[in-house]
Amino acid sequence: MLDRVFGEIESRRSDSVAALKNLLRIPSVSTKPDHLPDMARCAAWLADQIRQTGLSASVEPTRGHPIVLGASPRQMDRPTVLLYGHYDVQPPEPLELWTTPPFEPAERDGAIYARGASDDKGQIWAHIEAIRVWQRHGGLPVNLIVLIEGEEEIASKNLEAFLRQRRADLAADIAVVSDSGQFARGLPAITYGLRGLVYMEVFITAASCDLHSGIYGGAVPNPANVLCEVLATLHDRDGRVNIPGFYHDVVPLSAPDRQAFAQLPFDERRFMQDLGVGGLCGEAGFSTIERQWARPTCDINGLTAGYQGPGAKTIIPAKASAKVSMRLVPNQDPRKIEQAFRQAICQRCPNTVTVEFAQHGLGAAALVPLDSPAMKLAAAAVKQGFGTEPVFMREGGSIPVVGHIKSILGIDTLLVGFGLPDDRVHAPNEKFDLDALYCGTRTAAALYHQLARL
Repeated sequence: MLDRVFGEIESRRSDSVAALKNLLRIPSVSTKPDHLPDMARCAAWLADQIRQTGLSASVEPTRGHPIVLGASPRQMDRPTVLLYGHYDVQPPEPLELWTTPPFEPAERDGAIYARGASDDKGQIWAHIEAIRVWQRHGGLPVNLIVLIEGEEEIASKNLEAFLRQRRADLAADIAVVSDSGQFARGLPAITYGLRGLVYMEVFITAASCDLHSGIYGGAVPNPANVLCEVLATLHDRDGRVNIPGFYHDVVPLSAPDRQAFAQLPFDERRFMQDLGVGGLCGEAGFSTIERQWARPTCDINGLTAGYQGPGAKTIIPAKASAKVSMRLVPNQDPRKIEQAFRQAICQRCPNTVTVEFAQHGLGAAALVPLDSPAMKLAAAAVKQGFGTEPVFMREGGSIPVVGHIKSILGIDTLLVGFGLPDDRVHAPNEKFDLDALYCGTRTAAALYHQLARL
């Protein structure tokens, strides 16, 4: 039967691309209030597509953006798979750096270019196509629940509550997430580890309004100066994060892990060339892959202070702010790290300014057992879909739902992604290779076939 499914996936390649373009045209930017109607339209479109496969589907309201929930008829003698994805995308700015408009999908060089192409619309579309084809060939071999949220790019603010409220409806044996990638072109992968996240914003205020820098300069505190001085203390000379207690719960990398990472075909020179950087940096004593996948970090994501228009305006700004994200590794507690960050910033600021914080997201790191039956079945599915054995890797990014699925639903997650390292996720000219869409659809179809053995 799987051969027949693969045959129809092949015959539907152009239809699949055309439908994906329709999905990519919807500017479902979750962080911008003016895109609220687009979020609702995208959810409704996906629910309709799921219904067309023969599954039930509904658009479920939350306190924020809606969740799309679909399901096949449940049969008692089959395992149940929970498929997760997200339909929201990052803002496309800066628009001038796009070769073609971000919400007008364009094909070139064997890829489809648009915001959300790889993260995560293209990957979730591979699964919907696989479901559609299975349904035409006697039906899915597993019970399937589909959950596609609209807030992943804004820290999944309402997902945890939804999972708790609908726990009975979401009961499953294993979860599947395709929001990760291949290790390299021609080298598919299964991701078994993700870093967690603490995302903070710091606001430093001095005067009640902006002041003339000639009249008041040197006499009053400058929040921009203070902010820069404090942010400069967040790392030591060896690249370690300089926050008391930051490393207390970090589990050291094991020798087998380090050996496995070192055996992967990673070319640092090519890595730098692809990114356009002249050198690499980070915590001393670790390789680039180890820093990316398995060590905690602290990075400034945005800085705001004073006048930023054309020309000059000589002011001392009343307020300065910074967005700071910290990526965490297993055993680090996001709430403990948040508190340690707050304390460090407050202690390092002079009493001539006031400090305030906003928290934009917390998520724990995740590790999935490599020796589980489900992991072995997933590896077999990837080989069937891509025609080659997968490697096992970690990823530096965060997918909050993985931790929620484990803590609330009590099941592990298979991270089977199809993107490529050069997909420019979150950047201008995001893309998704058409071969990745095709092989990803084959892999999704094979995965449901394999997981029927659980």
